[in-house]
Amino acid sequence: MSIEKTADEPVLLRSAEGGVVTLRLNRPSQFNALSEAMLAALQQEIDTLACDADVRCVVLESAGRAFCAGHDLREMRSQPDLDYYRALFRRCGSVMQGLQALPVPVIAKVHGIATAAGCQLVASCDLAVAADTAKFAVSGINVGLFCATPAVALTRNVSAKRAFEMLMTARFIDAAQAVDWGLINAAAPESELDARVRTLVDDILAKSPAAVRYGKRMFYKQRQMALADAYDYAGDVMARNMMEADACEGIDAFLQKRPPRWTS
Repeated sequence: MSIEKTADEPVLLRSAEGGVVTLRLNRPSQFNALSEAMLAALQQEIDTLACDADVRCVVLESAGRAFCAGHDLREMRSQPDLDYYRALFRRCGSVMQGLQALPVPVIAKVHGIATAAGCQLVASCDLAVAADTAKFAVSGINVGLFCATPAVALTRNVSAKRAFEMLMTARFIDAAQAVDWGLINAAAPESELDARVRTLVDDILAKSPAAVRYGKRMFYKQRQMALADAYDYAGDVMARNMMEADACEGIDAFLQKRPPRWTS
């Protein structure tokens, strides 16, 4: 796979095993800031993963001391042009939406800090597990730049008043607060982070691939609908899901008190 490189190192590393694809942000000396190269590499991977029927789960992690410090401010300041900035934030938004549009769950594995667009990246993943030492902030306002695009993802994870406080004060919240506020699912000692993520991955892998794909697509689509429309849509999804071989097998296995044997 061809990925643009920085300092002779790929900005994004990819590994795959047993249906699980791990993407590692790899700009450790820049705290994994989302450069143009990083965004392009992420978009390339998202486009590839979207068409790969063998993928069951994606884990997003990072090298070095931080998860992601947001956009590359030095790179941004080198091109003071309105059209450039519009294209940059459009590209970033496409990556964030692409993670949600993937047909399989995406898990953020977070350590260190996740700030600004890095916090947006966490909020854009379907699930997130962090080291208990991790910290989160949307800190653009500290440099005179309101975190408008991170606010889109943030406000879809935490309550309005908590999101507004984070956006206006740029204060960090710790991992325990992030769990309490709904930004992440769980926090664990850093030495146990890999194991906690692996447990979550294994839980997903144990489920019907067809049901997982139906479920992720339905979950996000129905959130944009009025209540009655959401129920109509959800009923149709369940009916279609019932026609899948895995649903028949799963129900038969339950009735026969045996483990299911998924076929899809």
